[in-house]
Amino acid sequence: MADDGFAPWSMTTAQVLSHLDVDPKTGLTDQKVEEKRATYGYNELEKESKQSIWAMIVEQFEDTLVRILLLAAVVSFALAYFEEGAHEEGLRAFIEPLVILLILILNAGVGVWQESNAESALEALKELQTETAHVTRNGKM
Repeated sequence: MADDGFAPWSMTTAQVLSHLDVDPKTGLTDQKVEEKRATYGYNELEKESKQSIWAMIVEQFEDTLVRILLLAAVVSFALAYFEEGAHEEGLRAFIEPLVILLILILNAGVGVWQESNAESALEALKELQTETAHVTRNGKM
């Protein structure tokens, strides 16, 4: 709708009908409906595109704390690699960075799972919403 300061939620029914130039007894004519659709579009909300699994995974790593832990894992890995005597220890030197990475991967997995479940629940709630309305067109209900 054009932004002309029109706020129907704060007006009375009579004020809204007057602003939209609608007679409450006859409603809109088919011609007026087409004109208003051409001006304002259909009376529906835009559907949100579903987020891909990869986008959800990347989103899990956008948190500041997660980035700090990633940096800690990289630093820990570098220290283990360049530390004197680390080559004799073998894999034991890399346990700490591997544990940090494993925790971050598990955290991302749980986050994606929870977000996916939340989206599914929201879609189910949207399905419960009514999608019909009674209108008066050309003087008929």
